[in-house]
Amino acid sequence: MRVLFVVPPLTGHINPTLSVGAELLSRGHEVGWLGHASKLAGRLPRGGTLLALGEGDPAHAAAVSRKARSVRGMAALKVFWEDFIAPLARASFAETEERVTAFAPDLLVVDHQAVAGALVARKLGIRWVTSATTSASLGDALDAFPKVAEWQREQVLQIQRDVGVDPVANADVSPERVIIFSTPEVAGERSSYPDQAVFVGPAIATGRSEVAFPWDALQDRAKVLVSLGTVNSERGKRFYDAVCTGLGAEDLQVILVAPESLVPDPPPNVIRRDFVPQLALLPHLDAVVCHAGHNTTCEALAHGLPVVLLPITDDQPVVAAQVVTAGAGVRVPFGRVTAAKLSRAVRTVLDEPAYRDAARTIQASFEGAGGAVTAADVILALG
Repeated sequence: MRVLFVVPPLTGHINPTLSVGAELLSRGHEVGWLGHASKLAGRLPRGGTLLALGEGDPAHAAAVSRKARSVRGMAALKVFWEDFIAPLARASFAETEERVTAFAPDLLVVDHQAVAGALVARKLGIRWVTSATTSASLGDALDAFPKVAEWQREQVLQIQRDVGVDPVANADVSPERVIIFSTPEVAGERSSYPDQAVFVGPAIATGRSEVAFPWDALQDRAKVLVSLGTVNSERGKRFYDAVCTGLGAEDLQVILVAPESLVPDPPPNVIRRDFVPQLALLPHLDAVVCHAGHNTTCEALAHGLPVVLLPITDDQPVVAAQVVTAGAGVRVPFGRVTAAKLSRAVRTVLDEPAYRDAARTIQASFEGAGGAVTAADVILALG
């Protein structure tokens, strides 16, 4: 079977496809990735084929990134659609059609936010599956904001008109299968998602590049990882100050992922690094503090670790709400974080067993869902 993944230039959306693609390759199938070489080159599993799309103007991309970092909440969603998703779909539609036609896949696996891939699949009559790295864009998260939900639906309709495809409702969601890299234990009631959705749990990417880490410096006491992810680190000065002041005074060890320029002199109990080998580090930890990015959050929960969540933008508020509802974490407002609030939240998830118990329940649901193996089964069942 020839399977082609269509992905946006977003690391968190690419990562799960690497594990699923590796599983398909191990079973003898042909697998390609259609996307930006700057995000994919050197990362594909052995045997995978890269079909590169044009990168666009780097200055424009940088400007969009700066704009996105300046807003939150629904304003951030608006920027995400108007300045990223919709322009990407329009700009890449023709090239996507050309690359897909040349590769001649039996099936497309299209990220939910790579709208051009979905429209090309329909135009060319190729069967396709939606890949939803987060459940936030598919459930009932926008039910409380009906005008926003209607605006988002109109965005998809307008993209279709602009690229010359007859507009239909829900064009960004496959009518056959939607693979959600989560489980109902986190994402909420199954009934709030499309009937064709399959929850496979996280497909955690393996084979990440090696990152040096001072393993001998880890101490025999509670250890907490603190990370805002690669995209948000530069906007965290106030947050990092709260970490150093609040957690620096606690009887625990902190592994802080932050630029040295923002944390030049960390307290003695804080190990600061620009990057860490996160997957290798998680088994040694007791809790995680993060921005509620779907990948980091799921990786923590997959290791049975409770989380303190400080959502900033995009789907992060929805992910945070899901985890809090599941009982596996505590939310702290990023814009109003203080040393005292952060310290109290961390002590809560460390000292109250209910949070770890809930995280372990989610961990078991992830293990039962099957991850990349189940996702591969779903894809091949349509072949």
